[in-house]
Amino acid sequence: MGSHLAISKAKDDPDIRAKYRPFLLDTELEATDWISQLELETTITMAEENLAKTESRLKVLVFYGSLRKCSYSKLMAFEASRILHRLGCDVRIFNPSELPIRDSVDASHPSVKELRFLSLCSDGHIWCSPEQHGNLTAVFKNQIDWIPLSTGSVRPTQGRTLSVIQVNGGSQSFNAVNSLRILGRWMRMFTIRNQSSLQTAWKQFEDEGGDGSGSARLLPSGNRDRLVDCKEEFVKYTIIMRPHFELFGDRFSVRKQNLDKQMKDLTVKKDIVDKI
Repeated sequence: MGSHLAISKAKDDPDIRAKYRPFLLDTELEATDWISQLELETTITMAEENLAKTESRLKVLVFYGSLRKCSYSKLMAFEASRILHRLGCDVRIFNPSELPIRDSVDASHPSVKELRFLSLCSDGHIWCSPEQHGNLTAVFKNQIDWIPLSTGSVRPTQGRTLSVIQVNGGSQSFNAVNSLRILGRWMRMFTIRNQSSLQTAWKQFEDEGGDGSGSARLLPSGNRDRLVDCKEEFVKYTIIMRPHFELFGDRFSVRKQNLDKQMKDLTVKKDIVDKI
């Protein structure tokens, strides 16, 4: 078994582990798992040094885009999460099953508040959507639609790193990942260069996806190797980007807007004083 930085059960928050880490394997299986055998020393060393320096794990929010019992985007998201978990990330998967359609309720809905809080607390996102009718699924897009570009001075996604993945029922396509990149750019995120597109997804997992429990594993292939490449690259970029979130968000137009507001406030105060 290669070295790893995974959060142990003893050191993890039990409530977070139970709710947001459904991808975890039992200890015995994890020790012999294909992910545990991967040579990831460069990235692990980098992550280990970052953890020692910051005393804070990278916080990664993962989305998938299907509510089917046997969801291949969920299976793919689980495998990506297991890789990130080994690399020392604090990985949390959002379950979209209770999220209402955008604008059918107000933003005080518990699932909406949960989603926005998770995004705000994250350092990066993993987005995995099936391709349906040549584009993203409604289930996936609905999740992103609930995340505002800004809430006052708070921007829940700005500067976060993003890795995009799609699964296909048939031949390989890149329509969904291209749309995910457009979404990421619109949300002011930094999307890594590499991406993963899994063709004929039902052939790529054990037992054609299994019983829907999420335990079916991705079979050996170049597609699996590509997924590992993407997660390594994501972790490297997030480590580099995280200390500079505020720097990348420091824009002339925002500074100008803030200055105009300050001047307006001063004018109002002066008028009040003059009247006194």
